[in-house]
Amino acid sequence: MSLKTQLTEDMKTAMKAKDSITLSTIRLINTEIKQFEVDERQEADDAKVVAIIMKMIKQRKDSAKIYTDAAREDLAVKELAEVDVLNRYLPEMLSADEIAAEVAKAVAETGAAGMGDMGKVMGLLKTRLAGKADMGEVNKALKAALS
Repeated sequence: MSLKTQLTEDMKTAMKAKDSITLSTIRLINTEIKQFEVDERQEADDAKVVAIIMKMIKQRKDSAKIYTDAAREDLAVKELAEVDVLNRYLPEMLSADEIAAEVAKAVAETGAAGMGDMGKVMGLLKTRLAGKADMGEVNKALKAALS
């Protein structure tokens, strides 16, 4: 079953269960997918849907941090609840050890010697780990490996 079909089925289930957080979050995902399809004039495949969801998670985490800093815990809790719903649709993420192993492999493949080669290695890792790892964590692991 494709991810878009799964989202539609889960939206129906959330409607029946009157789960407002899940329902509103799935509607937001569907809106982002439709926006992509209209803008790019192409059908969103599962890989693109995962990329959209990862972008949405990053936005919500950033918003939650801002709300927490502004002492608006009620809004931060709502954002983090949406992150929980969004995480349901992501594939299993790589652990820190697996990310470190991938970074070490990419550094060896590219022959990177220092921080000047970070862009070259990060480009390779982005294609390899898209949808499988948080790129912020990959960036930290790469900086540690190159310094």
